[in-house]
Amino acid sequence: MSPSTDRMLNRVKSVYLYIRKRGTVTTQELVEEFDMTQRTIQRDLNILTYNNLVKSPSRGKWTVTKRKVKFS
Repeated sequence: MSPSTDRMLNRVKSVYLYIRKRGTVTTQELVEEFDMTQRTIQRDLNILTYNNLVKSPSRGKWTVTKRKVKFS
């Protein structure tokens, strides 16, 4: 795996774990916590949404789904 892909996967995993720990978070909270642009956070959230790991119960808010996840 390329270093950039590995970095991206670690970042997405970190975002997922943060949402899981907090329950419900806003996009702006993620931007501030991870010190990334809103566009980068949105791309990561799109990956998590596509894989049915997070959902948006209302605009700009995020929470995890009930899908089971194994971490290695």
